[in-house]
Amino acid sequence: MTVPYTDDGAAADRRSLHERIAADLRDEITSGDLAPGAALPSTAQLKTRFDASNATIQKALQVLKDERLVVGRAGASVTVREHRQRTMRPASYMAPAPPGAPYRWLTEATKHGTTAHSTLLDVAEVRPPADVSAALDLTEGGTAMLRHQILSIDDEPVELVKSYYPLEIAEGTAITSRRKIKGGTPALLAELGFPPRLSVDRVSARVPTQEQFHALNLPGDLPVLRTLRVVYSDADRPIEATVMVKAGHLYELQYEFSPE
Repeated sequence: MTVPYTDDGAAADRRSLHERIAADLRDEITSGDLAPGAALPSTAQLKTRFDASNATIQKALQVLKDERLVVGRAGASVTVREHRQRTMRPASYMAPAPPGAPYRWLTEATKHGTTAHSTLLDVAEVRPPADVSAALDLTEGGTAMLRHQILSIDDEPVELVKSYYPLEIAEGTAITSRRKIKGGTPALLAELGFPPRLSVDRVSARVPTQEQFHALNLPGDLPVLRTLRVVYSDADRPIEATVMVKAGHLYELQYEFSPE
């Protein structure tokens, strides 16, 4: 397939004009130039800025509405949603929860005035993806225990989670039960003698699979953020490998680092 180029040698943007307009406005929303609750420029202003017709501007705005970034109706101003993009801080919920306390992810999510809950979708012994298998040091064709759940904020699905555990750790424990674990698996693993000592994240942007598209109720062909997190206990033993997928246009990850 031949890729068209502009006169200066750069690859041409083959997206339709309304998609390009939506992309520019999306970037201004997610970067904060258009703040939560702020009104977008008027249709007339957008028509002038992008040299576009009224119909094209309306198609671009509909894309952003479908992506749950803006709200508005015909004849009224369009504004940025108050929760147009959530910042997730993985370090804040990686440690085991205190005894009897909810899973830390749920606790952190509610700090921003939202409600959060998890839904357990499946628990089964499976052959994990190749990168998970390698992370857990499984033998070729080896299996692991899967706990598959979806996390929601304000009844909106936000993250599809598949956690895998070595069978020698999971067997005979609540990890194999089709029920939620009080405090989450980090607390249970610590109780079993496998306290988390190190977590390593590999984050990539990917085109969503069919399962991810439907589970997260995605509006279009936007990328998802895929995180492969491997948790190690004493002696660098891998005790958990989790694949977490969330909508890339609605969530960002924040990590803090200190100079050594």
